[in-house]
Amino acid sequence: MIERKHIKKIKPFVYEIPKSFRNDMRVPARFYASEKMLDDILRDESLEQLVNTTTLLGIQKYALAMPDIHSGYGPPIGGVGAIEVNQGVISPGFVGYDENCGCRLLISEKTEKEIRPYLEKLSKEIQEQIPSGLGRGRSVKLSIQQIDKILQGGAYYLVSQGYGFEEDIANCEHQGRMEQASASCVSERAKQRGRDQVGTLGSGNHFCEIQKVEEIYDEQAARVFGLSKDRITIMIHTGSRGLGHQNCTDYLGVTVRAYQKYKIKLPDKELACVPFKSEEGQRFFKAMSAACNYAWANRQMITHYVRKSWEKVIGNFGELRLLYDVAHNIAKLEEHLIDGKKVKLLVHRKGATRAFPPGSLDIPEKYREVGQPVLIPGSMGSYSYILKGVSTAEETFFSTCHGAGRRMSRKSALRQINGREVVEKLKKQGIIVRCYSLKGIAEEAPLAYKDIDEVVEIVDKAGLSKKVAKLKPLAVIKGE
Repeated sequence: MIERKHIKKIKPFVYEIPKSFRNDMRVPARFYASEKMLDDILRDESLEQLVNTTTLLGIQKYALAMPDIHSGYGPPIGGVGAIEVNQGVISPGFVGYDENCGCRLLISEKTEKEIRPYLEKLSKEIQEQIPSGLGRGRSVKLSIQQIDKILQGGAYYLVSQGYGFEEDIANCEHQGRMEQASASCVSERAKQRGRDQVGTLGSGNHFCEIQKVEEIYDEQAARVFGLSKDRITIMIHTGSRGLGHQNCTDYLGVTVRAYQKYKIKLPDKELACVPFKSEEGQRFFKAMSAACNYAWANRQMITHYVRKSWEKVIGNFGELRLLYDVAHNIAKLEEHLIDGKKVKLLVHRKGATRAFPPGSLDIPEKYREVGQPVLIPGSMGSYSYILKGVSTAEETFFSTCHGAGRRMSRKSALRQINGREVVEKLKKQGIIVRCYSLKGIAEEAPLAYKDIDEVVEIVDKAGLSKKVAKLKPLAVIKGE
């Protein structure tokens, strides 16, 4: 049981559980928080999970957690672990069940004043165009051959078929396609689950939200990103749906059976992992990459239907420009400095997002002078933020948080929160909510999450990424 006395404050907003806390720790456990947030963090198992993560073979420097940390399967949500590729491991639980759950932001030329008369109609049209809710898919099922092309080609494949623009690829993390992907490593069952879900939101915290730019913090970065006050944006937050969930389930089964064969000792079976260079490790990495491609394709197809809705209600299909698309649950090969030397690492980010600094060749050329756009969505009805990557995030392998982070479980939220009251409260604030289920509203109510403003303030002050703009919700389209 971890208590406050076990936690050492390194500097403002940076805390550490030292390597000496437990004799199986390979590195310290480091997390980012405010003094005020510590009580909430200590209430669940997330810090125990973070300490467990320090035992993974090949982990470098620290096991890290962002300010939105909360307990998950195996490693905590909000966790980051950089693992050396030659001797280290890969862990399905350290990617998460929703492989490449992520966020993208579309920017319009319109202001709130211009859109307000059409807001009800636009949100209704988007809800009708994009299926949402647990298990809900499109009426037409793709063939397994088409799914294979999406698993290999990601968003790039859909754009080549006319579902987007070249700029959509340029402004997407990894250009919307991980080249290591292999559709042959994804099970038939996972593919079947994905046949009708390309272009769907799903359930839980996934959403499509019409917003406006409420405040600008960094004028230079805002100009480069194409942002101005009161401009309308549309945020899309979803992932790989049933296909990604099944893929993670499949490979958790593989790793649980295999890790003992490699004489790997773990404090928790949920951390099940295999050597990255092993046959099982390579198959999972190729399958996960394919599921990530599916997620980018899913967000690309949703973008297509949002643009269709926009054209029908507002006009001008091509007006909505993609600012950026970034993954939240992923493991990627990257090079980082370890003791002054560049080392090839497999960086696991689970409920965390990359935030590359100015000059990085891995971000679009037009953003290199200011840094990568970072998208941090808030909980339903609260603000979301656009930030930029900065060089001071080197200590987190250029990672930052992915949202507010839950402060109560979905079951607790259902016991304490009335969905209809949430809808009425948001309505009084001028926010339209479209959701097929009041249960889904209760589970995702702002009260169930940490304060996004506080979380982003920690991220900014700790130098993990810097604030550029704040987005206010106008209409929320939710999954079940």
